[in-house]
Amino acid sequence: MLTRSLAAFAVSLFASASASSGYAQDLPKAQFKVIGLNSPTVASIIDEVPFWRDILPKASKGAITADITPLDQMGVDDKTMLRLLRLGVMDFAGMDISKMAGDDPRFEGCDLAGITLDADKARAGCEAYRAVIDRQMQKNWNAKLLAFGGNPPQVFWCRGVLGGLADLKGKKVRVFNNTMRDFLSGVGATAVSMAFAEVVPALNNGVVDCGVTGSLSGNTAGWPEVTKSLYPMSLGWSINVMAVNLTSWNRLDKRVQGFMLEQVKAYENKMWATLKKADGEADNCNTGKPPCTMGKLAGITIVPVKPAEAETHKKLVEGAVLAGWAKRCGAECAAEWNNTVGKALGLRAPTN
Repeated sequence: MLTRSLAAFAVSLFASASASSGYAQDLPKAQFKVIGLNSPTVASIIDEVPFWRDILPKASKGAITADITPLDQMGVDDKTMLRLLRLGVMDFAGMDISKMAGDDPRFEGCDLAGITLDADKARAGCEAYRAVIDRQMQKNWNAKLLAFGGNPPQVFWCRGVLGGLADLKGKKVRVFNNTMRDFLSGVGATAVSMAFAEVVPALNNGVVDCGVTGSLSGNTAGWPEVTKSLYPMSLGWSINVMAVNLTSWNRLDKRVQGFMLEQVKAYENKMWATLKKADGEADNCNTGKPPCTMGKLAGITIVPVKPAEAETHKKLVEGAVLAGWAKRCGAECAAEWNNTVGKALGLRAPTN
């Protein structure tokens, strides 16, 4: 019921923007294969699936249709999405870009753990890095970057009631990218890489003590059923992207390309609006206090971040996180980051 109502809400919000499309008249027909984001996430439920299944067909008067399947329903490993896109397994893909960093450290460059603490700055950082990500995709992956989106802040969900940052020492914590590993190494925790779909049973069985995911993404995926506390120290935004296989893109009629670019821009704006709304509702949903229109009422204890812990967070970001990433990416890469993301956010990665 929640999924259907949220999807209907998304379609209604998109309708007015889509109706004004200047490219919708007499478009040639096109059918796309899409593999998308994890299905329990708010980004998938509210934005991505409605975009492909409802918004595009309506805005194009039936000319543009798509078959979208979330990656978890396909049994696809998150980290292979860009490789599959390069091979042409799908035409379009939605993916968490930081999970591609094993192939290129630049792919986590605008979502390094903790570098931004509000959505507008997160978007500004990624916008500053857009040309770099698109260049790398086109150069090495036969893909074109179309849009950036995100999820609510990536925070700690724990089986027990966490006392604070120091309590993470010695604990096994699920993460999903290298930059989170850098952060956790600074607090003495053990980072465990694990796919999103595997986390609930892992928490339930004590394989991990805590897991990092979005403050509302965990809610909609059932994490309150296996955790008691949420520690809202942010480790990023799980930045996602929409990308298209370049061969598929270049085959399209120019009118279809123009239509898609126009629609994708509205989609991108909608994703960031959804992120802000989800972030605003997360505490309500997780502590059982309406209004909670985007998640499920739960009974989680939220453990406040103390001022001293916030200062430690800043030091870890400026030290372990930026230094660890710069070492993986190299001096030239770090210098480029300083002139793009770093310049937008007032941060600097070491270049030696």
